[in-house]
Amino acid sequence: MRQKRTELKLKQRLKQSTEGDMILGDTILETRGLTKEFKGFTAVNGVNLRVRRGSIHALIGPNGAGKTTCFNLLTKFLEPTAGQIVFNGIDITGERPAQIARRGVIRSFQISAVFPHLTVMQNVRVGLQRSLGTSFKFWKSERVLNELNDRAMDLLTQVGLTDFADTTTVELSYGRKRALEIATTLSMEPELMLLDEPTQGMGHEDVDRVTALIKKVSAGRTILMVEHNMNVIAGISDTITVLQRGEVLAEGSYAEVSKNALVMEAYMGSADASLAGAHA
Repeated sequence: MRQKRTELKLKQRLKQSTEGDMILGDTILETRGLTKEFKGFTAVNGVNLRVRRGSIHALIGPNGAGKTTCFNLLTKFLEPTAGQIVFNGIDITGERPAQIARRGVIRSFQISAVFPHLTVMQNVRVGLQRSLGTSFKFWKSERVLNELNDRAMDLLTQVGLTDFADTTTVELSYGRKRALEIATTLSMEPELMLLDEPTQGMGHEDVDRVTALIKKVSAGRTILMVEHNMNVIAGISDTITVLQRGEVLAEGSYAEVSKNALVMEAYMGSADASLAGAHA
């Protein structure tokens, strides 16, 4: 069923492309001169970002660099002061958050496991209700919701939570709660996943588990992530964009960025410092 839905979406997009309504190229997301000002303070200043389709793209920078503000602009939780946001060749700058989400741009917390006293399975089913046109309508019958069980279990299998399907979410470890957030994100069938600090606050074991999970679920989709842990960034990122004071300081692979003197100075105050040690 999932494969058929994916094939149908692809056919629809190809049809749109031939009609000239949408041109699907190598770039899935682009910002042009993206700017956000707050009462005279410029948090994001003329950012030109280009995210390659099918890649894992990391957005990094020192505290206060503008990373989270960028995420809030991309999902329209903040309105840009200036600039454009283009997704799949379409200018989405003026669209509302719900419209952008329907296009397949999903930020992890938008549909995360926010119901601590529901089971793991029930949390994923809430996300899946969108496919039945019954999103968040809790008065629907249990029989209707049970139709989603197979798909929910498939998602839980993908994130390694099958054995926890009947566990109340509040009882999960922090790392497994983040895995559940990824499952609920996947339930919305994202084309572009935005992950904000997916390993923040985790111990080493959970970091390794969630990093491997992100790599696994990246197959067939694009991921844009904000992350402080440079070991995570080095291990799974295809492209890294470094922000400083709201502007793009550098961009490239980890090998390229980690040798950039300006990046070293921004993180550590010295061009001789190691970026690998800058994952506070």
